[in-house]
Amino acid sequence: MVKKRRQKTEAVPSKKRVKTEESVGEKLFTSKVNDVKRCKWCESHELYIEYHDNEWGRPVYDDDKLFEMISLEGAQAGLNWLTILKKRNGYRDVFKKFKVCIVAKFTERDIERALVNPNVIRHKGKLNSVVHNSRLILELQRDPKYGSFSNFVWSYAPTERRFDSHCQGNSPEAQCMSKDLKKRGFKFVGPTTCYAFMQACGIVNDHAPHCFLFEKKHSK
Repeated sequence: MVKKRRQKTEAVPSKKRVKTEESVGEKLFTSKVNDVKRCKWCESHELYIEYHDNEWGRPVYDDDKLFEMISLEGAQAGLNWLTILKKRNGYRDVFKKFKVCIVAKFTERDIERALVNPNVIRHKGKLNSVVHNSRLILELQRDPKYGSFSNFVWSYAPTERRFDSHCQGNSPEAQCMSKDLKKRGFKFVGPTTCYAFMQACGIVNDHAPHCFLFEKKHSK
């Protein structure tokens, strides 16, 4: 009995096996909650989702708000951001809603009270840095070159958008900002902290390409 030879046919890859650039990107950088595609980092907690959807990456130009944001990024050093989000209202109470002109007048007694407050990270160096940095922000506001903390930090906005910095958690602009802030005496403002701050206040837009906020435009 002669066996019939099986005719070779061209292999057609299954759709399930084909990994397109889009599908890989979605897997790595986006999640889908309630049929909305978001950056993947925010999927683990509802506080992250709320922060991502309503705050992260939206341009901020108000000095007091920027002061709050860079202070909280400094407080995060060595911790995760969720811990800070859960204590954010506690920080706002302790530091009088981060009014620069008020915090600049804080005394050692104010810091001692904060150190026994369970609603903030009780790290004396970090708490002292908030008061210390507020006084330096006042100096920037008086500097005729800038006139505001906002003008200073936004001077480090990149001229073009890059798509790899968010993976590295750093950028040349963040390194320059950190170096300049340190030169002026600011504390807890390393390059990684500065880059996270730039992401948060919209100086850079690091929403993933598939996130619904990727191309969102916000007016000043």
